Amino acid sequence: MRVNVLQHVSDEGPGAILNWAAQKKATVTIYHPNDFGILPTVDETDLLVVLGSPASPNDDDQWIKDERILIKEMLSAKKPLFGACFGAQQIAMVLGGKVKDAPAKEVGWLEITKQTDLIPDLPDTAMPLHWHQQMFTIPEGAQLLYSSKYLREQGFIYQNLAIGLQCHLEPLELNVREMCANDGAYAVGSVLNQSANEIVGHGVPIDNQRVMNRLLDYLMQQS
Repeated sequence: MRVNVLQHVSDEGPGAILNWAAQKKATVTIYHPNDFGILPTVDETDLLVVLGSPASPNDDDQWIKDERILIKEMLSAKKPLFGACFGAQQIAMVLGGKVKDAPAKEVGWLEITKQTDLIPDLPDTAMPLHWHQQMFTIPEGAQLLYSSKYLREQGFIYQNLAIGLQCHLEPLELNVREMCANDGAYAVGSVLNQSANEIVGHGVPIDNQRVMNRLLDYLMQQS
């Protein structure tokens, strides 16, 4: 299995996704399209993972447009995709959704609640890390997967092919420390009112890896 990851910023890596891939003995390649302008092809990809970014899908950069072309090709080939934050917004936009400012800036830990039983054995709630000011609208033909106190559209699933989360289940302890050490000032003004130190001190819930595994397993079982 070939897992290709699009990583857009140095302190937002694949984290728990690498743990899952190691369990599956998958080959992982990480691309940095905004730095090098290189993307994998559909033929060499069994699962495409699109991670977060400080950029917006509404920006005019060519690499953002090129990513959406690849996402569209993956969907046409019926190959699975997982998107986190910016990545989920990119997938949603390809499917006809919109990306806009969220009702509130969310930075920190906040519970999300499952909105569909489509994925078996998925816990009713999870406690992901939030790190965003924008949101996606749920594309036509997609199902709402998760909601939170401040944002209804925390996750979607599209035709068993794509899962997009506005939040982050992928960060491990090291990833959280890295994000807060380098970009902790971003927490200022968040409705969650958590400092960078409080975010680090919270720790990563042990169930996040299990939920991440379940989402990715589901996608690969359908492909």
